[in-house]
Amino acid sequence: MRFEPVGIEIEVDEEQTILRAAAEQGVMLMHGCKEGQCASCKSFVLDGEDIDLDRYSTFALPEYELDEGYTLLCRAHAFEDLTIELLNYDEEMIRSGLPIQERTAEVVAITPVTHDLRHLVLRVSGELKFFPGQYVDISVPGTGASRSFSMANTSSRDSGLLEFVIKVYPGGLFSEFLDRRLRVGDRLDLTGPFGVFTLRDNPDARLVFLGGGAGMAPILALLRSMAERGIDRPATFYYGSRTQLDLCFEDELRALEQTLPRFRYVPALSEADWDGESGLITDVVKRLEPDLAGADAYVCGPPPMVEAAIPLLEQLGVATKHIYYDKFTTTGDAGDSKVLEAESR
Repeated sequence: MRFEPVGIEIEVDEEQTILRAAAEQGVMLMHGCKEGQCASCKSFVLDGEDIDLDRYSTFALPEYELDEGYTLLCRAHAFEDLTIELLNYDEEMIRSGLPIQERTAEVVAITPVTHDLRHLVLRVSGELKFFPGQYVDISVPGTGASRSFSMANTSSRDSGLLEFVIKVYPGGLFSEFLDRRLRVGDRLDLTGPFGVFTLRDNPDARLVFLGGGAGMAPILALLRSMAERGIDRPATFYYGSRTQLDLCFEDELRALEQTLPRFRYVPALSEADWDGESGLITDVVKRLEPDLAGADAYVCGPPPMVEAAIPLLEQLGVATKHIYYDKFTTTGDAGDSKVLEAESR
């Protein structure tokens, strides 16, 4: 398998998806959901045609694009040598990838931080290396299935801990297991890291973070990383909730405003009157940020928020290539949106 225009070659087994094979060899291609729904890994086949695709959403890859030669690397199995043109890539990131690791982790704490968000802390057996903002797949015991969750901390090197902020959904395969059956001392199997929602080195650019729900986790990881590394870039974190009871990590975020002198935390409530900003988080950003030319933007949360934020940020002047997003897609049968299970990272 050869990737252009970066000139990287890897070996791919027929049983693996192209994305999985690349990740196992430390080649970090752009991706998001790994379920054929978000289109982050969409690429163009320059040479070769013997490819089979696992089931995917036609919203991510319409039939006319498939006919033109596009593919989704997270669903594609190759049966001959291929040359792939990467449409969305960061060459430095591709070459800095960490190979996939498998670990067993012990549950240390399960703490409610709002009525439907849980702070899950795990202790891994042996360090699991990852970049702040990445995620792992957690196997759901007894099901043969896994779910993806972003780490909220920056490293497991010293503590051996991994932190997650997980939204509980009615009927969610993992979240209901988390809320009803999982206990301190239980063990879970992890695989990762995955994801490219990591802080890019662009010291002259202002940072704008937009989050909602469990999108708190990877953004919190990026902010904690900035504090640890002494990155003093102008930065604002806009976080959307419905009511004050849906806000979390408030004390830490306010403390980060002291640690990072040019950082501001701006929560907004869509269903409550209070002393702070009110309305949908995208409306708040539009009102407070008339010009974002030259900024780097990081967006993480439920699909409707991400889908509304991207065109808004472009309208406000953020270059498309400097909008980094992690869309917490639902999971289930990628071929039929009606049977998607309401669970996200």
